[in-house]
Amino acid sequence: MPGVGFIRVKLLQVEKGEGMVTAPGEVFDPYVAVNVKEAINSPGRGLQLVQKKRTIYPEWNTCFDSHLYDGRVIQMIVMERPNKFIADISIGARVLAEKCQNGGVATVWLDLKPAGRIEVQIRFFSEDMEQLRENASVRDQEPKGGIRRRRGAMKQQRVHEVNGHEFIAKFFRQPTFCSICTEFIWGLNKQGYCCKLCSCAVHKRCHDKILGKCPGSAKDSRETKMLTERFNINIPHRFKVNNYMSPTFCDLCGSLLVGLFRQGLKCEVCGINCHKRCEKNMANLCGVNQKLLADALQQVRTSSGSGRLPKHPPLSSTSSSAPLLDDDDDSECYEEIWAKPDAPINPPEYDTPAFPLRKYSPSDFVLLKVLGKGSFGKVMLAELKGHGKYFAIKALKKDVVLEDDDVECTMIEKRVLALGCKHPYLTHLHSTFQSLSHLFFVMEYLNGGDLMFHIQTAGMFDLKRATFYASEILLGLQFLHSKGIIYRDLKLDNVLLDKDGHIKIADFGMCKENIYGENKATTFCGTPDYIAPEILRNAKYNHSVDWWSFGVLLYEMLIGQSPFHGDDEDDLFQSILHQTPQYPRSLSREAASCLSLLFERNPTERLGMPNCPAGPIRSHAFFAKVDWDKLENREVDPPFKPRVKSPSDVSNFDKDFTMEKPQLSHSDKDYLKTMNQSVFKGFSFTNPTM
Repeated sequence: MPGVGFIRVKLLQVEKGEGMVTAPGEVFDPYVAVNVKEAINSPGRGLQLVQKKRTIYPEWNTCFDSHLYDGRVIQMIVMERPNKFIADISIGARVLAEKCQNGGVATVWLDLKPAGRIEVQIRFFSEDMEQLRENASVRDQEPKGGIRRRRGAMKQQRVHEVNGHEFIAKFFRQPTFCSICTEFIWGLNKQGYCCKLCSCAVHKRCHDKILGKCPGSAKDSRETKMLTERFNINIPHRFKVNNYMSPTFCDLCGSLLVGLFRQGLKCEVCGINCHKRCEKNMANLCGVNQKLLADALQQVRTSSGSGRLPKHPPLSSTSSSAPLLDDDDDSECYEEIWAKPDAPINPPEYDTPAFPLRKYSPSDFVLLKVLGKGSFGKVMLAELKGHGKYFAIKALKKDVVLEDDDVECTMIEKRVLALGCKHPYLTHLHSTFQSLSHLFFVMEYLNGGDLMFHIQTAGMFDLKRATFYASEILLGLQFLHSKGIIYRDLKLDNVLLDKDGHIKIADFGMCKENIYGENKATTFCGTPDYIAPEILRNAKYNHSVDWWSFGVLLYEMLIGQSPFHGDDEDDLFQSILHQTPQYPRSLSREAASCLSLLFERNPTERLGMPNCPAGPIRSHAFFAKVDWDKLENREVDPPFKPRVKSPSDVSNFDKDFTMEKPQLSHSDKDYLKTMNQSVFKGFSFTNPTM
């Protein structure tokens, strides 16, 4: 009988039974609703099945997970669109798990009531260490271990906070006008910003000029208080219901006032218009031209601060004319832009080259294989023409970067990659360049594959191998933290092996800079299994989140399972917030102690943080045998060397990716014509040391 663990059920197909008649000319298009119910003993009523989780609707050939709890019943209801009941089945979760022989995969037909049957594939994952070891010898043809899927990262949309407003980029489906300058919001995809709280619509260029405090926010910003005290802007509007004889747009949300009569409200004094629903969100700025006043205040601030020079140069030019792509200055060496704000900027450590650095373009490379892909774009293996050298090229679509408001994140990724060349356990950047439609990162090709690929093959790593990888990852994280950078996306997929077996941390798209002292981050981001509790609580955080993710990764390497589980994302987050991971008896005392300290929910006392009561992480007993000086100089031989046949070998990468045709995704030509290319100025770069 299955012990502790969970099952993964894939819905394959449904077979019609007697009475399931489809009208002539109609297509039988069923779907399945899944209810998970718990057996609860109610006083006076006996044993009852109670549904505590919401109904889920998995697509065909997709999976859902369920833990094995006593009395848990899974109900699968087959329905026909839109909501016609056909048949259902209720079956115990443990009964489904028992159909898996020796912990493998079982494909079975389940009889439905009143008629028909459904085919499902069931896979049982054990959370018992001893059983996992027994099952590992049986599954020779299948990937081993409990970690069988790649888990994508998530990131909340970037929020621009101004006077309590929380602006996010938005696609306006109907003609919309800016509430600041009253001009039409042009563009494709996400044309402007919209406040999440009060629906105020503005141009991206106008969002920082808004003066009124957001009525939908309970938070008073310091700037708003100062403005109110100095100028006492608190002039309410005098709205009255109005009949509009011509098309008129709301001066808050920017959309059309619809209707035949009494379409909206008009101020008797200043004449602005709004929907009835928007009246409560209109700022008390009657008669105030926000754009002119904001420009005047900006001039005052500029003149008063003209004697002070900025500590850091701007990241890019904001010239109104779009520059040529070849104008990017990529002949510079590294710049110490990661120094602390009050620290002097040191000169570059690299000598200025005696000759101009080469500028690369897409035509200099031949794309060979796809190594990975995601919502960000693709990573492909490429050969530099005429040199026989191989690199990994990450290609991002500019329209996706602009649509997701990720220009700053892309620039941060470039800077962190360039910084990585100063550390042996971070991926090194060869160059960056751009075309009209794409941004390209050219990085060293690490043909040893990622840790996710290897743990799927091995099931788990032995203590020596896991300690070695953890030690090198630790050094890479501490280097980033010393530069004021938090990584925020540490996981098995983002740790790669080179041909010798040393690790390299890759993919810096989630990084955040300038996290020193009291400066903290607030963005909700990361891969769900690795997200720290303070992120889930929407609290401000620093590099403590990386040490939590480090603990999850170490747990997965040592045990072959994730420490936290859930039937869905909400359950997983509740598990991270409240549950304690289970440690098998075979795990060493030092490893269990290290993991428990890394899973400390108080960020300031977590292992790896300066105020941890257990002391520095390098001094923990789990790392007692590590020679840190030799490790930092790459003088320790790796316990495992990946099989690499040639410099261009891709056998250590998933075949799901490498079988795809290596080509760039196409972008909308009309959108490219209107794209502001100036925001990407300064992206191109060439590493003088590679």
